[in-house]
Amino acid sequence: MNNKESHLSQLLAVSSKKVPADLVIKNGKIIDVFNLEVIEADVAISQGKIVGIGTYEGKTELDAEGAYLCPGLIDGHVHIESAMVPPEEFSNIVVPHGVTTVVADPHEIANVSGTDGIDYMLRASENIVLDVLIGLPSCVPATPFEHAGSELTASDLYPYYKHERVIGLGEVMNYPAVFSGEKEMTRKISDALLHNKHVDGHASGIPADGINVYGTARIRTDHECVTPQEVRDRLSRGLYVMLREGSAARDLTALLDAVTEKNARRCLFVTDDKHLDDLMDHGSIDHNIRLTVEKGFSPLLAIQMATLNAAECFGLKEKGAVAPGFDADFILLTDLTSFHIKDVYKNGVKVASDGKMIQPSPKPVSPPSTVTNSVQLKPVDIEDLAVPISGQKKANVIQIIPNRIVTKHVKEHVSFSNGVFMPDVNKDQLKLIVAERHHATGRIGHGIVKGLGLTSGAIVSTVAHDSHNIVAAGTNDQDLLAALKAVDTMKGGLAVIEEGDILASLPLPFSGLMSNQSHLEVYKQLKQLNLALRRIGFAQDYNPFLTLSFLALPVIPELKLTDGGLFNVHSFDFISVTE
Repeated sequence: MNNKESHLSQLLAVSSKKVPADLVIKNGKIIDVFNLEVIEADVAISQGKIVGIGTYEGKTELDAEGAYLCPGLIDGHVHIESAMVPPEEFSNIVVPHGVTTVVADPHEIANVSGTDGIDYMLRASENIVLDVLIGLPSCVPATPFEHAGSELTASDLYPYYKHERVIGLGEVMNYPAVFSGEKEMTRKISDALLHNKHVDGHASGIPADGINVYGTARIRTDHECVTPQEVRDRLSRGLYVMLREGSAARDLTALLDAVTEKNARRCLFVTDDKHLDDLMDHGSIDHNIRLTVEKGFSPLLAIQMATLNAAECFGLKEKGAVAPGFDADFILLTDLTSFHIKDVYKNGVKVASDGKMIQPSPKPVSPPSTVTNSVQLKPVDIEDLAVPISGQKKANVIQIIPNRIVTKHVKEHVSFSNGVFMPDVNKDQLKLIVAERHHATGRIGHGIVKGLGLTSGAIVSTVAHDSHNIVAAGTNDQDLLAALKAVDTMKGGLAVIEEGDILASLPLPFSGLMSNQSHLEVYKQLKQLNLALRRIGFAQDYNPFLTLSFLALPVIPELKLTDGGLFNVHSFDFISVTE
């Protein structure tokens, strides 16, 4: 008898009540995500699997005292790096919020550190409580119009399909390459399909006809919807729609207008990019559930989208339900409406209680030097920051839309002196720069941004999707220059500058994206950054650093800035600052 046969025989013996279960949960209310009902019965667990619902005896028996048993939550699309901590610390944050499985795309670290970055994320997520499934970064760099730290070809990605936690190809954001049948992109997609793997989409701003092309490529998901009609277009063409509620992109409430009891089975929840403080203050997928209930949906339907729908989308046949044959990943809830989490179980073992992890974390994995020494910035002089302005011509300005990662392309008259742009806090027109930081090329893109509302100083970050060059916005060149020097010295991170002084900072030495400190320490530093932001005039209701990071992503409409200059996403080409 082989190991699998022996294991199955043992489970069958427990399921058929010939031997007692390892653990039996009694007096609980089971959330039946198949029928959207609540049933009352014992739940028998053996060797990390649920083996029965009914009346059972166990070696250990737990009185749930009327609590609801909910399947462990699944985040269908997340970038762990956006929480600015490594996988083991990310697990410590989201597991107490009921998330037991995530589908992660490490394209942030891959854009900086290539395959070394992917290898590190796989190793660092190997023995943690959270199940981390990986979608291979499909677009490194995101476009040929910017300069990342690495470039990944289909040949680079192919060997990873042997890894048991690689679930498929991550978000395909280079739609023009798919539309034109570009050879390298076609090969990446076909390699995933050859291995019977999932292909994830990124259809930002793509009309219904474009979704035809995505569907034909067997791309089956999209997390970039921002309107109800986009949801309907994708659902009608066979895609699963990932309803996103992140830190910068808070789309969920608006998108729920397109969700009905008839189409909800093709919808699931994702966070995509969410800062650590947002995760700790408001939650992860549990926050999506609460927002959906507040919108008027049944808690059971919301839970189904957060569990079974996500599992079925990715073919996770043993996740997403409290039922025989499924992993014993579940949550004990005291209330459905508020979704208050009492305990979290992973493989039948309690790992979190009352919002805190009780399972010890494994020893952190040390990243290679290619990850810890990723900031290579060519020295910058103040003259390098000048933005030429010709006469009274209008300038092309990036206007921020609060809590959205899309921007508006506006044309405005701006202030200038001696032929160069002068930031004007009264007009809320600030200087925006993106400086290449991977190969010390000295490339700097210049632009003008509106909507930050800073009255003094500058802010800077080495988190700048997706190539992760240095992005900074400021009210004057002296503080912008100081900001660049600050993150260069830290070897990556975030900082708030005023009159040349660092008011607050968060070092991110792992590829300029993640901290090497505990999530609690990072949380404290983020709070200090928030206080410093208030001091320099930021008073908006959105996350300015996360918003800043997306101003450099040239696949999200309408106007963005790369190290190569101002980029019009609709025309997919560079434009000058002035008309």
